[in-house]
Parts: sequence; C-alpha cells; structure tokens
Amino acid sequence: MSFQPCAVVPCYNHGAAVGGVVARLRAQGLPVIVVDDGSDADTARVLDALPGIHLSRLEENQGKGAAVVHGLREAARLGYTHALQVDADGQHDLDDVPRFLERGRAAPEAVICGEPIYDASAPKARLYGRRITRFWVWIETRGRARGDAMCGFRLYPLAPTVALLERMRVASGMSFDIEILVRLDWQGLAIESVPRRSSRRLTRPTTSRTSSARRTDTPTAAHSMRS
Repeated sequence: MSFQPCAVVPCYNHGAAVGGVVARLRAQGLPVIVVDDGSDADTARVLDALPGIHLSRLEENQGKGAAVVHGLREAARLGYTHALQVDADGQHDLDDVPRFLERGRAAPEAVICGEPIYDASAPKARLYGRRITRFWVWIETRGRARGDAMCGFRLYPLAPTVALLERMRVASGMSFDIEILVRLDWQGLAIESVPRRSSRRLTRPTTSRTSSARRTDTPTAAHSMRS
C-alpha cells in the first residue's frame, strides 16, 4: 500500500486556534483539509483567510462525526491514502505528528490511534469516564484495539475507512471517534497506538461540540453498536 497522507481538521467555532494548528501541520509537510462544520461568521472569515488549505464547508452544523466523515471522503476523492485527524482547538501536541506518520508508513493498513498521557492535574471524574469507555471498547474488540478510543488524534487508512462509511451510517456527533474505531476493528483492521502528550488539561472546553452533538450519541455505550 502506498502512503500519501494528509490532515483532516474538523472545525466548529475555533477561529482563534485553527490558524496555528494549520500552520503547524503545513510546516511538517502535510496537505491540510479543513471542514467548516457550520461555524459562526468570525470563524468563517478566519478560514477563508488561511493560505494553502483545502476548505470544505457544511452549510449547517452537523456534529464532529459528520464533519470528519465529510473530510475523510474528500481526502479519498483527492487521491490521498491516509488522513490524520486533528482537532482544530489546539489540544493535540503536533510535535507528535512525525510519530503517527512513521507508524503509518510501517503499518499502512492499520489505524494509528493516539493514547493521551495526562498528569496529576487531570480531573479524576473525567479520567474515570474515559476508563469506563476504554473498558467497553476492550470488550467489543476483545482486547485488540489499542490507544484511547475517545482521542481524536489518529491516522486512518482511507480505502477501508471510506468503504465502511459507504456501507453504514455512523454517529454524527462526539461518539464518532469511538464507534468508527470499534467498527474498523470488526472489519479486521489492526488498531495500533502512539502515546502522546496533551497540549491542554483534561477539562471541559468552553466552546464544545457536545452541545451540537446529537443526543443519541452515547460515548460510553460502545456495547450498543451492534446492529
């Protein structure tokens, strides 16, 4: 399998941070696809002014999962083989990008999933919530999936991922990250991990997609996806 990666950045009202994210990705040689998920006018103006990106817009806010799916399909249409999903709010440490790409080159048919490393300042309640989710993912994948299924910093092989998305509908909101990882495991893809630092503490963001995610998305209910 060849290896021609790009970055896919779903963006919803992160005008203050997305420019820095894009600049860091481009500095590392990655073509960047930004999906504007119905952002406000201020963010739309910021995106319009960003140089060297492929900008695709959803007219209305559809949720993080829908924006990522749109970006993955666009990346495949443009001829890329792999897409590095990166959040627009700057929470991911982009010094880790070369590690994802190196692992992707070595295992081009695998999903490379980030595994955040949090320090003692991380709120215990949210850490426990992530552990519960990881437990259910472990059950659904019989221990095969590595990394943190809630982490939105990951590298997808586009051919099998887009093929899966064409066959079935997945969550359009915040639980997309969990569901797609489990379903790709069910399709036989290897799920590998890259330990990574977080550029922010594990706190609830002030501008969150949670409010725009469909309430039928249940991040801890990985065990409810069989259909």
